[in-house]
Amino acid sequence: MNRVGVLGGGRMGSGIAHAFLITGSEVVVVERDVPAADAALVRVRGAVAKSIDRGADVAEGTDERLDVGTDVAAFAECSLVIEAVPEEPDLKVQSLQRAEAAMSPAATLATNTSSISIDRLAKSLERPERFLGLHFFNPVPASKLVEVVIGAATRPQLREIAQGWVRQVGKTPVTVTDSPGFASSRLGVALGLEAIRMLEEGVASAADIDAAMELGYRHPAGPLRTTDIVGLDVRLGIAEELARELGPRFEPPQLLRDMVARGELGRKTGRGFYDWGTDS
Repeated sequence: MNRVGVLGGGRMGSGIAHAFLITGSEVVVVERDVPAADAALVRVRGAVAKSIDRGADVAEGTDERLDVGTDVAAFAECSLVIEAVPEEPDLKVQSLQRAEAAMSPAATLATNTSSISIDRLAKSLERPERFLGLHFFNPVPASKLVEVVIGAATRPQLREIAQGWVRQVGKTPVTVTDSPGFASSRLGVALGLEAIRMLEEGVASAADIDAAMELGYRHPAGPLRTTDIVGLDVRLGIAEELARELGPRFEPPQLLRDMVARGELGRKTGRGFYDWGTDS
């Protein structure tokens, strides 16, 4: 992998950029405007610095191999471009179309969606055979997993190629065919929603619900703490998408809707099921 593009430099996009950058790729990040691009540059450089401080194996010349800007024309020389904008179908479509128009016909376009159908997004593209899902997990530097999602139109050769890209950045690929929520989001959200319902019904405290899964089933983090880390707004969006596709078993609990409406989104706002000012 020589040059990788990332469309969107938020928490996920900057994490993806960091993963490719520290393993030797040239990386170009494109954001919507100059302030957002400046913020993305700070995020990526900060993540690289933390990796170095932790003693991670970081390829030399990260600053020279990183380009952050606002023009998708920078994707022209990329062999892979990964879209990492917020989980909104219309925004995803518009962003993917912009990226594809700037890319070489021989390049691969990927989406980091966690729940939106790859086939649904592919319908808006000129080259659906060169499109697939690369679902990275939050936080990207600490996560060891990437879900490779194969659409109906994805050319067969991309399966092994994409698995190789994932291994290149030191992560493990799991490969699934396109389906609502894929494997990870579908299972993770199902567990998270049930934990929220249990909290809503007064079955136990958030800490005790999480401890049941951490100590009883060896989960590294319980479903409510995980929801705080992912973001309650993100979980709500995925649940709504799955409810539309798979039915009422994924209908979001009212508690989740109420907390999002209050701005209690988890770790990123300092408050969710836990107080991240004191409980993190």
